[in-house]
Amino acid sequence: MSVSGRFTGLLTAMAAAGALLAGATAPAQAYSPNPTMHTYYYDTDNCPCSGGNLTDPFDNTYFAYDAGALAVKMELLSGGAFVGKVEFHPNDEKLWVYDTRNDGDSFYVTIGYSSGGSYHSLGTVTPPGTDKVVDLTVKDYDIPEGAFVDISVYDNAGPSDLIGAARGTGAAVA
Repeated sequence: MSVSGRFTGLLTAMAAAGALLAGATAPAQAYSPNPTMHTYYYDTDNCPCSGGNLTDPFDNTYFAYDAGALAVKMELLSGGAFVGKVEFHPNDEKLWVYDTRNDGDSFYVTIGYSSGGSYHSLGTVTPPGTDKVVDLTVKDYDIPEGAFVDISVYDNAGPSDLIGAARGTGAAVA
């Protein structure tokens, strides 16, 4: 093969590799440093509640009355900017996970509960990662009354690189 043929072949191979790389989506980058997390707890005996620390720029959290339960709101900030939030609503046993910034990163939330002397993992939840301003995933669980609900937020899939954790409770057993 001539030098020009080898050169043309090399250029073709480089163009193909570039097209493959251009079409591939880059994996989400981890925050560095991790976002700061502010955690708020609400005794839902005193709800319905809203306002105060429940007010945020996205949907202003509202917790319903649920006797003996403890609701949780976790806000994530990076460089002083709101990047997400996680909420546990004991009244309807739902976990709300928001990604509020299109920055190519996400976070991963594990949830589980302790009841009857054992721990039950409910898996990992992450927002869908669309191009919307706010990505939201809501999961509805069947958590026993009086169970301790453990929520951990991680920077990486796996999950790894813990950002923070909190514990809520379902309603007290009557």
